[in-house]
Amino acid sequence: MGSNVRRIVAIATSTGGPRALQTVVAGLPGDLGVPVLIVQHMPVGFTEALAARLDSISPLKVVEAANNDLIIANKVYLCRGGIHMNVEYRTGNHYIRYSDERPREGVKPCANYMYESLASSHYDEVVCAVLTGMGCDGTAGIGALARAKNVYVIAQNAESCAVFGMPKSIINAGIVDKELTLSLVANEIARKVRI
Repeated sequence: MGSNVRRIVAIATSTGGPRALQTVVAGLPGDLGVPVLIVQHMPVGFTEALAARLDSISPLKVVEAANNDLIIANKVYLCRGGIHMNVEYRTGNHYIRYSDERPREGVKPCANYMYESLASSHYDEVVCAVLTGMGCDGTAGIGALARAKNVYVIAQNAESCAVFGMPKSIINAGIVDKELTLSLVANEIARKVRI
């Protein structure tokens, strides 16, 4: 694919996620060239501190996403706790849009909303990473996204997960391209978005 392909990275994680994200986000290069969205299952009030921690160790700028944030390359947008994060395309740009539906898959935020909203975005390819976590959040959303866009799906392997639920679910659904130990996820994301 040529350099004019519009790509975005979308990461979902839950139990064990804050530690896993420190490895992945810190490992991404500062000139990644695409935006990164993250849904980490967390209650209200905890994601601002996590975003600040990730920002302090990452070459990329990491923020707790605000409603109507313009989505730009080389920036990481961490979903706020207790609300669902979507991507909205309007006036030639992509923006963060929060929505307040009930919990889904027993969680709020739920990554399925993020992935499903990307299906109607103007990105050509979405690089998805499903990291450690309980349950199956991400599977339905990536399945829907894969029917609308080119997706490349990375699952964290069982050995490096605190809880193998979410990666196992996406693997069992048959839509994973690479199953990797945590330490290799960032390199694979960077490799894929630069093809």
